[in-house]
Amino acid sequence: MQETYHRDKTFDKVNYAGKALSGREFESCTFTNCDFSESNLSGNDFVDCRFDGCNLSMMRVDQTGLKNVEFHNCKMMGVDFSACNEFLLAVSFHNCILDFVSFFRRKLRKTAFSGCSIKEANFTQTDLTGAAFVECDLSQTVFQQTILEKADFRSARNFSIDPELNKIKKAKFSTSGLIGLLDKYDLVVE
Repeated sequence: MQETYHRDKTFDKVNYAGKALSGREFESCTFTNCDFSESNLSGNDFVDCRFDGCNLSMMRVDQTGLKNVEFHNCKMMGVDFSACNEFLLAVSFHNCILDFVSFFRRKLRKTAFSGCSIKEANFTQTDLTGAAFVECDLSQTVFQQTILEKADFRSARNFSIDPELNKIKKAKFSTSGLIGLLDKYDLVVE
């Protein structure tokens, strides 16, 4: 990966764990079974890329561009997405482990989260308008001053959302999930 511009390339089983990689642009590239754990990917641009089966835990993404990037079956624990570049930020997550991540103050409108573990994550002041949390575990995840209008939580579980601290107009919940909106009242619902 010495070049600075990569287009339509596939990177398979690359081990970049703990290393720094910056000043590169990846367009329409695929990363399969790569290890970027504890790496520093700050200052790179990823456009129309796909990560599949990669370990991206604890990677640094300061001013990293993620423009229409898909993550499938990836481990991404502890990533601070609030540090990445906001310009054209568009991501989707499918069957990923997103425990302990932060999306503080990011605009993630219509973002798809499907089949993900999103435990103890931070969505404080995040714009999740129209986002979908399909079959996601949101245990101890923080939603505070978050825009959740038209978001879909119908199949999500273990979430706790205070309607008084978040904007939830037209958000979708299942009947069984309504308890997640009443947590602060410490009610017993049978």
